[in-house]
Amino acid sequence: MSVGVTTSAPLPPTSDTSAFSLVDYVVFVLLLVLSLAIGLYHACRGWDQHTTGQLLMADRKMSCLPVALSLLATFQSAVAILGVPSEIYRFGTQYWFLGCSYFLGLLIPAHIFIPIFYRLHLTSAYEYLELRFNKTVRVCGTVTFIFQMVIYMGVVLYAPSLALNAVTGFDLWLSVLTLGIVCAIYTALGGLKAVIWTDVFQTLVMFLGQLAVIIVGSAKVGGLGHVWDLASQHGRISGIELDPDPFVRHTFWTLAFGGVFMMLSLYGVNQAQVQRYLSSRTEKAAVLSCYAVFPCQQVVLCMGCLIGLVMFAYYQTHPMSIQQSQAAPDQFVLYFVMDLLKDLPGLPGLFVACLFSGSLSTISSAFNSLATVTMEDLIRPWFPEFSEVRATMLSRILAFGYGLLCLGMAYISSQMGPVLQAAISIFGMVGGPLLGLFCLGMFFPCANPPGAIVGLLAGLIMAFWIGIGSLVSSMRSSVAPVPLNESSNLTTVTLTTLMPPTTLSRPAGLQRLYSLSYLWYSAHNSTTVIVVGLIVSLLTGGMRGRTLNPRTIYPVLPRLLALLPVSCQKRLRCKSYSQDLPKDTAMFPEKMTNGILKDSGDREATPEAEEDPAHNGSSPAILQETSL
Repeated sequence: MSVGVTTSAPLPPTSDTSAFSLVDYVVFVLLLVLSLAIGLYHACRGWDQHTTGQLLMADRKMSCLPVALSLLATFQSAVAILGVPSEIYRFGTQYWFLGCSYFLGLLIPAHIFIPIFYRLHLTSAYEYLELRFNKTVRVCGTVTFIFQMVIYMGVVLYAPSLALNAVTGFDLWLSVLTLGIVCAIYTALGGLKAVIWTDVFQTLVMFLGQLAVIIVGSAKVGGLGHVWDLASQHGRISGIELDPDPFVRHTFWTLAFGGVFMMLSLYGVNQAQVQRYLSSRTEKAAVLSCYAVFPCQQVVLCMGCLIGLVMFAYYQTHPMSIQQSQAAPDQFVLYFVMDLLKDLPGLPGLFVACLFSGSLSTISSAFNSLATVTMEDLIRPWFPEFSEVRATMLSRILAFGYGLLCLGMAYISSQMGPVLQAAISIFGMVGGPLLGLFCLGMFFPCANPPGAIVGLLAGLIMAFWIGIGSLVSSMRSSVAPVPLNESSNLTTVTLTTLMPPTTLSRPAGLQRLYSLSYLWYSAHNSTTVIVVGLIVSLLTGGMRGRTLNPRTIYPVLPRLLALLPVSCQKRLRCKSYSQDLPKDTAMFPEKMTNGILKDSGDREATPEAEEDPAHNGSSPAILQETSL
């Protein structure tokens, strides 16, 4: 059966679902006011003494807990809050196995990426690329990241405003402007410290909003046990699907292993997350904050899945209005919430505040990280004479300017199709090649600058070829309809998918490649960068004639050999990696405070360098594992 794919155009609200009371509006406005107040508080504290270090890096004095909650909130956007319950409602709990990828997806950054980044005393993650390769690779990585985040922020900014418009009639673009401007103001004025502490507050709001839906919804349908029984009876509780086919949309392998690469592109090398690691007061605090994200991510995933199951159980016994049945899935979750909580003033407003908290935390992190990479990677290296006062003011202007740019991207997002599919596709398209570029530098000492540049370009071309081809192919394909209410006759509904659709027929040839599961995008694209980069590097002579800074390399083989018994190590005549490091690293360039690299011969001693062990070239344990 052919089912049309519509756009997420807002629907006029009905009187049943738009009962947004005065208390709800108060709760919603309170979120915006408190978020703005936190930003202004940190902006007013020592306004005259603010530096770029305070504005962009929170003076590198943040503790573990706020950093962990900020890491969680950064990519726990309204897109996920709307998308995950809808995914569970329509396709079952197979998506729940994504939680298996969180283990490696957070363990690898904690023990590989964080130690290297932190000990190099970076501000921008892309400074690493200049230390490892050259300035050209650094600029390429920065421009790619800016492109990725600006497009994604448009989707994140548009999604909750669209949902609010659908159920309350609140003006769509007024809410977009309010959200974008409030976020831009407190980000530009308060800097990273304001962003992190507002993230903490908004994370609590997100937990409360989702928890309220689970408690009230399960109580109305007879408890969580009854919810589980109903879902099992109707086939919504999925078993472990062990099909290794990467073209199957969701299987255990796709979610548990393909998801690892998506997690690494977010929590390993994305500037928004790296910046939080580097704002920690110690390396140990940075690693612990990464560990703390793991249980929090599991809780968030479970809450999203439970909302989807509760929603399914609720509509087995409660009739659905015609308008609800015609809503797109990215609007449908909020229709359900308004229907569920309409008799409890304040709770609908709490859930809408939960959605907006997700968006505020994500786009504020984006504004701050975009301002940071623009300042550190694109401006300061070319204009090193900038005074601290001018640099601080320019950083604020950049953050606010990116806020205005994202408002424009929100309009473009309104012309896009499925919200969650577009957002995840963009991250897979661009995040994968960036992950591959960093892995190429860290794990392969033979990789050189030409290989890095050609590999990144090849990864991006491959990413957009498959990604755009998949989107176009999905628009032309037919999707199998899923009844929204199996107790009614609504078996044929025109919907917008939040996730890539499941096609009725198996494609062949080139169309087969376009049907690659979206969770494998990051793995496929990062592998393309590494393979092409290594081939080009070997063809161009590797690192022959070039200086390799050992602090930018992770010693994979020595670490693997260290896992062997001591007797085996002696037979293989293994020696520690520290023996291979030069005792005098004065030959290597060092990252300076003005965003450029300075040769050791011209290096001046600074208090910051004296305090940072990463700058002590005589230490033989530069790349030792973090000790907890």
